[in-house]
Amino acid sequence: MVTIIDVARAAGVSPSTVSYVLSGKRSISAETRRQVEQSIRRLGYHPNAGARALASSKTNVLALVIPLRTDLNVPVVMEFVAAVTTEARRHDHDVLLVTKDEGPGGLKRVAGSAIADALIVMDVESADPRVPMLLALDRPAVLIGVPGHATGLSCVDLDFAAAGAAAVRHLADQGHRSVGLVGPSPAVYERGTSFADRFRRGFTETADAHGVRHWARPCGHSYEAAQACLAELFEADPGLTGLVVQNEAVLGPVLSDLRHRGKRVPEDVSVVAICPDSMAENHALPLTTVSIPTDEIGALAVEMTIRQLAGETTPETRLLSPRLTPRASTAAAR
Repeated sequence: MVTIIDVARAAGVSPSTVSYVLSGKRSISAETRRQVEQSIRRLGYHPNAGARALASSKTNVLALVIPLRTDLNVPVVMEFVAAVTTEARRHDHDVLLVTKDEGPGGLKRVAGSAIADALIVMDVESADPRVPMLLALDRPAVLIGVPGHATGLSCVDLDFAAAGAAAVRHLADQGHRSVGLVGPSPAVYERGTSFADRFRRGFTETADAHGVRHWARPCGHSYEAAQACLAELFEADPGLTGLVVQNEAVLGPVLSDLRHRGKRVPEDVSVVAICPDSMAENHALPLTTVSIPTDEIGALAVEMTIRQLAGETTPETRLLSPRLTPRASTAAAR
């Protein structure tokens, strides 16, 4: 294993000089810094994280807080985790995944242990009880999600209200006058999860503006739940010709139940999915999507965090515009 002594010997400097270059605690001449950095790259030296933390009071670790509840779609969550981890490594940071649903107390525990320099928090609620704790902690924090009111925290997310509007507008432009929303599980709405409320608002308001009849139902993560959800929607309007599915876990069951009902996609019912493009393309019938840009959101969350660690204090909110990609699951209404 390459040590700091090996780097110092190769650069012709003392080990303490190498340490100062790494920590930035003392001013080092440009030439000496260049020699040390060249030796680090040539030898492939990686500073010990524990020693670096002791020397600089920094861990170069970001805590990603995402409670793994039963009503979350784990494959989509893991796309966010991969995006955050990949971007963090580009900034020479590692990621600590915090998955237990501990509320504000969990944030205080992570911050108090000094195992992470900053926090990125997911599964944000409209009135999130963790926000006051995040504001009180002496740690930079970024939300993937947007609370119902301005909080003084930086946030990044898809503009879900605009996403709901885009899905309905696409169906309305194709002549559909009756659409249903297969939403997330009931628990997601009961918690007041921000993305679900914002999407349903965009869906409802746009349908009203276009004179489109509309119904919305929550849906659990099972075939039986999807079956019951579709039964309710078609009972509300047997002439329903468009479906918007904001629940990645039941995309397969929804398509299967439509076949059992004798409903052809897209000839009888057009389907718009709200999900990452990778999921939409993995079905026998490629699905029209409003994409959830997990890579872009994860990268922006890390970039915002790194800027805070560098001293930037002005909070910002970034809502990404939705991108709808037409595929084989939507067509003009008959």
